[in-house]
Parts: sequence; structure tokens; C-alpha cells
Amino acid sequence: MFLSDRQAEIVAIAKSNGRVLVEELASRFSVTRQTIRKDLNDLCDAQVLMRIHGGATVPSGTENVKYEARRQIAASEKQAIGIAAAKLIPSGASLFINIGTTTEAVGDALANHHEFMVITNNINVANRLRVFPSIEVVIAGGVVRGSDGGIVGEAAVDFIRQFKVDYAVIGASAIDMDGALLDYDFREVKVAQAIIANARHVILVADSTKFERTAPVRIGQLSQVHTFITDHCPLPSIRNLCLENNVKLIETNAAPAE
Repeated sequence: MFLSDRQAEIVAIAKSNGRVLVEELASRFSVTRQTIRKDLNDLCDAQVLMRIHGGATVPSGTENVKYEARRQIAASEKQAIGIAAAKLIPSGASLFINIGTTTEAVGDALANHHEFMVITNNINVANRLRVFPSIEVVIAGGVVRGSDGGIVGEAAVDFIRQFKVDYAVIGASAIDMDGALLDYDFREVKVAQAIIANARHVILVADSTKFERTAPVRIGQLSQVHTFITDHCPLPSIRNLCLENNVKLIETNAAPAE
């Protein structure tokens, strides 16, 4: 496909930020929304991008979007999710925090908590919380993934299995319509599965863009978590699964009922 200068820049923005939105692109290029929609439709027809509500994203595949781009995707939504999750975790508790930009938002929101233990395989979480004297930070050993500071592999799994904690905060790269929680790296998934198995209360944190993506490796099922926090859940099938399996669904930015 031959790309116009504007389309080439749109693709570059999508690769840098993880997604593009029609409104933002129309303003950036000083063109109509209809013009941008045609650009996106052409790019999606050529499988350069993948359509999402209100814009487009880099197509899902066997690799995740780069770490810095993931941090920018739905940043305000992740912050709100992090605050909501932190409210569920009382001072004095023990908890796992897994790899992910949304789980990192939970770590940021825990800064005002007192007298609790955080066990993590996320170097970024450990580095942010280590400065607080009332928070004990325990970090897993294993292979450090250079792309995002995640610690993965069998050594990390064995380390996690030594603990039984009050809460676990986990993320997912994608959530399928049948409630499957998915990720890209099987080494990371093994750690996530150990975390789920060794926590009394599992909190899944994932923004609504995760419903628009897919990934090849199964972490587990939505039915294995106790609380699911998202900005908005657009899928009736996911809502039904939460009801059927007694999973508490918390939406920080639920769309108003029509």
C-alpha cells in the first residue's frame, strides 16, 4: 500500500503511542473527522492498523506494544483504576503486584498506605515503593526483561510460591469475550498463575482497551479473580461472567445508562 504523508505520520503516531483517535488526528492535521476516518479505514483495510472505537491501534500479534507506548495508552483511566484498587487494600495487608503499566498505577496509588508488605516481580513498582519506610518491598529473583523491567522465568515462579498473601494485583494484555485472560510472554504468564494461586483475594486491573486486543498465551479465566476493576466494561458477556462467578465488577468511568 502506498501511504500519503499524512497516513505515514498516522502510522508512526500509532506505533509510538499504541493507538490513534479520530478527534485528535483531525485537530492535529486540521482536516475533517471524515477525512481521518477514510485514512484509518484505508490503513485498516491494508492491515497496517486495526480499527477500535473512535480510532485505530497497532494490530495485535505475538508481541506487545512497546512499554513507553503502553504507559501512554489510557493513562488517565489507569490512574483512576489504580486509585480504586488501592482503596480495597487495607494497611497492614500483604500483597503481590504483577508486571504491567496498570498494576504500576496501583503501586503509585499505594504510596499513602502504611505497614504492609509488597511482593513484586516488577522492578518499576519496587523502585517507586522502596522509598517509603512503612512499606516493606520484597522483589522476586529471575530473568529481568529489559523491555519493561519485569522479572520472569522459573526462578520467579519458585520465589512467588514461597508466599501466601492477602491480595494480588494482576493485569492482562487482553481479555477475550469468553473471559480468558491473555498475555504475550509465556514466562510472564507462569508467574501470574503462581500469583493467582497464592493469594486470598485476586484483583484484576485492566482498562477497556484490553477488550479490543488479543494475545496468544492464556493466563487463566475471569472466574479465577474476585474483583475486576476497569474504566468501562462494554461487553455484556463479561458482565454476565462476573455475575455468574461472583466477581465484583468496579467501573471507574461507566457510561451513563440510556
